[in-house]
Amino acid sequence: MLTATLSNIGRVRQVNEDQCWVGALGGGIAIAMVADGMGGHQAGDVASQTAVDTFRGAFEQHADKASLSAAEGKMLIRQAIAEANETIYAMASRNERYHNMGTTVVAVLMLPGTAVIGHVGDSRAYRIGGNGMEQLTMDHSLVNELVKSGQLSAEEAVHHPRRNVLTRAIGTDPEVEIDVQSIEWYPEDVLLLCSDGLTNMVSEGQIAEVVADPSQELEAKADHLIQLALEGGGDDNITVVLLQEQRTGEARGASA
Repeated sequence: MLTATLSNIGRVRQVNEDQCWVGALGGGIAIAMVADGMGGHQAGDVASQTAVDTFRGAFEQHADKASLSAAEGKMLIRQAIAEANETIYAMASRNERYHNMGTTVVAVLMLPGTAVIGHVGDSRAYRIGGNGMEQLTMDHSLVNELVKSGQLSAEEAVHHPRRNVLTRAIGTDPEVEIDVQSIEWYPEDVLLLCSDGLTNMVSEGQIAEVVADPSQELEAKADHLIQLALEGGGDDNITVVLLQEQRTGEARGASA
């Protein structure tokens, strides 16, 4: 699996509260996640890092697995995210400094021909391939609820002053509803995981154009997306993870 991961603090924030991780199980099964933390006094940074550490620890227990079914993958993703929620909520309950901290999570498990995706919050997963660009996750946000109910148009939602208000997050409640799905996966597809620091600054058309460009390596595409978000204002931390199946004859990529 070819991978590229990049994160940037942006032009406004003092701390990068985004975290990301890419790893692998046996048999070349790739795992990746992005977490976008929230909370004062650097608590968002603590929440997102804890989510990554807990999620990673949960999967390292299965590092020797050479194969997984989609059903097993869904169960593991759900369990790992739920464990991260419990850990962060417990930390916030014990320490006033971390009161109400939380984080988004979007994670993927890449199986042969199938991608299993779990998410909570408004960090997103996209598939870019022969059929164009498809958003795979639905934001757990106030404006998305307003769009679904017909009270806002998709265009109005992009600039709504409360577009960053989440209806679900990891760590803010003892339990959380986790959306998990599996999709078909083709060798020509590229999977993008990202925080809203990218999608709030760069249009989907621009993202699709960069990721579909055959002249750029995966690392260059990730850097190009970061630069576009910075040029768009860089109002938030920006994190990008790209994954693509290695084709025969290609040089093997690595996490940046």
